[in-house]
Amino acid sequence: MTTAVREARARTVWCDDESLWVALADGRRLAVPLAFFPRLLGASPAERERWQLSGEGRAIHWDALDEDVSVAGLLAGAGDRRAAGQGR
Repeated sequence: MTTAVREARARTVWCDDESLWVALADGRRLAVPLAFFPRLLGASPAERERWQLSGEGRAIHWDALDEDVSVAGLLAGAGDRRAAGQGR
């Protein structure tokens, strides 16, 4: 993983019906299919809106959904490991 990926930070987050969107502090926008994150996919729009940034924007957390997503993982193409049968 390059330094730029490890240091990437989210500024804001939103979801549409198909994607998780992340606006990064450096101006990039990233869209990842919700299908990569079964908990987000199965959540209501209101539940998806209740996120918070952690680690100075290096991760996104949904408390009610018990979901954590790292920005570096998104940039590296990593989805939810549980979805791939890798467990936590």
